[in-house]
Amino acid sequence: MEELKGEVCYRELNADEINPSMFNGFIRRQIVTKCMRKEKDKWIVKDAPFIDDWSDSDYKELIGCLKNTITAGGLVYGAFINGELKGFVSVEGKPIGSDNQYMDLSSIHVSQDVRRQGIGRELFLTAKRFARERRAKKLYISSHSAVESQAFYNSMGCIEAQEYNKEHVEKEPYDCQLECEV
Repeated sequence: MEELKGEVCYRELNADEINPSMFNGFIRRQIVTKCMRKEKDKWIVKDAPFIDDWSDSDYKELIGCLKNTITAGGLVYGAFINGELKGFVSVEGKPIGSDNQYMDLSSIHVSQDVRRQGIGRELFLTAKRFARERRAKKLYISSHSAVESQAFYNSMGCIEAQEYNKEHVEKEPYDCQLECEV
C-alpha cells in the first residue's frame, strides 16, 4: 500500500465517460487467503487461497454494468487521485426486497495501491446517502467473502441480510449476503 500522493477528488460519473481507459490506473488485484463460509447456519473462516483480478473481458462486462446502472437511474461515484480512477461504488436505481426496503450496492472497489486509507469508507457513505435520499431503509450487498472484505463491511455496520436476494445468491453462491441501515 502506498501513501496517498495527491488529493482524493470524489464525484458522480456519467455513462459517456466510462470506458476502458478510465481503468488504466486502477489495480483490482486482491490476494485472498481466507474466506468466510456459512456451514450449518454458522459463519466460519476457511482457507481459500486465490488471486482475484479482472481480465479484459471482466472490465468490458463491468463497463457495461456501470453504464446500465446510470441509465437506469442508479449511482456510479468515483474517487480520483491526480485524475486517475482509484475507487468507485455503484448503487442500482430500483429498490429490491419483499417490501422494496433495499437499494442494491452492486459494486464497491478500491485500487490495490490505495486501500486502507479511507477511500472505501467515503464511497460506502456516499452509497448510504444515495439510498437514504430514495427512501430505502437499507443497502443490500452481495459481498466478496474474503476476510478482509468482510472486515471492511463489518466496520461499516453491515450485518447478515435478513432477506437474501435469490438472483445474487445464484450468481455468486460464495458471496456473503449483507445489509446495512442507511
